[in-house]
Amino acid sequence: MSTLPPFTARGTGLLVAGAVFLGAGLFIGERALAAVAVLLLALPLLSLLSLAGARRSLVHSRTLRPARVPVGAQALVMVRVANAGPVRSIGGVQAEDALPPALGERPRFRIGLLPPRGAHDMAYRVAAAERGLHPVGPLDVVLTDALGCARLRRRLGDAASLLVTPRLVPLGPDGPQGGAAELGESPTRSMAAGGEDDPVPRPYQRGDDLRRVHWRSTARHGALMVRREEAHHAEDADVLVDMRGGASRPVLETAVSAAASVAVHLQARGRRVRVVTGSGRIAEADAVQGGGARIAEALALAPADRPDAPGPWALAEADSSGGPLVAVAGALGTADAEALSAIGADRDRVALLCSPDAPGIAEAEAALARSGWRTLRIRGIDDLPRAWAALPAAVGGPR
Repeated sequence: MSTLPPFTARGTGLLVAGAVFLGAGLFIGERALAAVAVLLLALPLLSLLSLAGARRSLVHSRTLRPARVPVGAQALVMVRVANAGPVRSIGGVQAEDALPPALGERPRFRIGLLPPRGAHDMAYRVAAAERGLHPVGPLDVVLTDALGCARLRRRLGDAASLLVTPRLVPLGPDGPQGGAAELGESPTRSMAAGGEDDPVPRPYQRGDDLRRVHWRSTARHGALMVRREEAHHAEDADVLVDMRGGASRPVLETAVSAAASVAVHLQARGRRVRVVTGSGRIAEADAVQGGGARIAEALALAPADRPDAPGPWALAEADSSGGPLVAVAGALGTADAEALSAIGADRDRVALLCSPDAPGIAEAEAALARSGWRTLRIRGIDDLPRAWAALPAAVGGPR
């Protein structure tokens, strides 16, 4: 919060004039001039004293709708400023909300007069340009007295948090149809044959056999619940994400969004998905409600690795499960291609390259192809559905 002088230009002028008149009055022995000087000095000081009491009466509340959005979406910020005092009005109120650069410019509001027990509502939208957990607020309020002589600034409350998740694109009929904000509500569930039973009840749907009602869960949830039909998990899948900071910011963000889209797509098709960066495993989600949201949240908060850090390739061998292995990178060097070629030989392997014009990418792609990897090149996240559609159903492409 920037510092703000307690007196305006008018108040400062009155103080200077009062000091000059007081000195002159005392020097020439003119009491009337000295009295005028005392009045000029008292006005700004009394104005400042009146504001000090009013400042303690200000309260505020804040709401974000929604509190979680994908990159490129907007969130509505609603702020209420109120005068909790029962007697005095507060005038000359201006407000400014603190925002990080990733959410845009700081909005400013001229509130004016707040009567006793009165409130003023403000609202504005922020555009989520970067993934991460961003603070919204706190609110800086400036009070100015009726004479325009003094002003005080007060910071109200704490900042709220807006979670910006990677942008997701649908990769098939089982994929997400919107941003990650929707995943916690109704992610698609799909199962494939071969694995262990799924005992988790689900809400009743029209047409369900009443003999499958799970009465214990019905009593606990207060809504009709039924046993799921026997279903089985497919083999696990690993998504390796190169988060090294050597790639440009747009390329890195494309890689993160692509990894999130692939992981959520595979999770929705019944696979247990592990997401791994160079720092280790950051998320694991089964085919349960909310699993896709956990993946998106983990990638939203994942920091970039050092440019000289090793990629996540070395961490895949210990988690080998026979299921799909997807590596997502901005660009691949020769050493990265060699490391990838040595892992997962018994798995369906896909390398997703998000910087198709990077130096040496053709050589790395050829090395991967010789070892059995399929490679996909994309320039932006909007290219991913078309590229993914060319994959066989075993990997996660169209059935």
